[in-house]
Amino acid sequence: MFKNVLVGVDGRASGRDAIALASQLTEPGGAITFAHVIPGVFKPSHAVVPGRVQDDREEAERLLEDERAKASIDAKLAVVQAPSPGQGLHEHAEVIDADLLVLGTCRHGIVGRAILGNDTRAAINGAPCAIAVAPLGYAEHPHALHTIAVGYDRSNEAKAALAAGKALAEQTHAKVRARQVVSIPYTGWIGPIGIGIDEMIDEAQAYMSDLPDVQGDAVYGLTSEELAVFGGECDILIVGSRGYGPARRLMLGSTSNNLQGRARGPLLIIPRGTRFSDAAASDGRGRAQEPVPA
Repeated sequence: MFKNVLVGVDGRASGRDAIALASQLTEPGGAITFAHVIPGVFKPSHAVVPGRVQDDREEAERLLEDERAKASIDAKLAVVQAPSPGQGLHEHAEVIDADLLVLGTCRHGIVGRAILGNDTRAAINGAPCAIAVAPLGYAEHPHALHTIAVGYDRSNEAKAALAAGKALAEQTHAKVRARQVVSIPYTGWIGPIGIGIDEMIDEAQAYMSDLPDVQGDAVYGLTSEELAVFGGECDILIVGSRGYGPARRLMLGSTSNNLQGRARGPLLIIPRGTRFSDAAASDGRGRAQEPVPA
């Protein structure tokens, strides 16, 4: 599905998780680039001692070559100098015109919960392309994609996510499930407003059941929590995200942002501005979309 994939590699297990997920998401014949970011001249002590920059570059090259050999993947290698890993990956994604950036997670805390470290969060926010996040330990138990989950709220971004899910399903011969999470909006003090929850769920269920080539359903709850559970039932969870500004950089909404730490499996975020955005021209059932309130 993705033709030009950039993978953040750090020599740790998280980087190998990202490599394993990238292998699943890159279409046959597609290009994969392993990138390692070093501070280089942006580190004050290195700026005044040029030889240390060269030493760091050579060490990074050895790291990348070692990871490529372990993965047995014919990947291109890139050592990138930047003030931070996030900025370096963003800039290199733009240089090579990547259509997907794949990252890993890390383990923190006494309970060993897999969450995103600061470098991963920075690499996600502002990325110029689609982003995939591999869960901790994914490289140890990689598996084929049999069921693809899509978070769907009828927005243009959700329709782009559904288009991405269908494209990935076609490549992997998987089935697609889509879920709309119904939540009643609350004000600060007067309680729930709007129609009854049963009516909202019934209407959403009828809509989701009508989506073609998709097993759709609707549930009630908190969106990020319900989608995290949904993703755990499938092999990958795909969600859309809004992109703002002339450069169409990614600004994660609350749902995408919350899912970064809650997702129980691989997470794929499709921002506005990708080729899948063309799917937003219809409602997924061959009809022109209804206006979306501002």
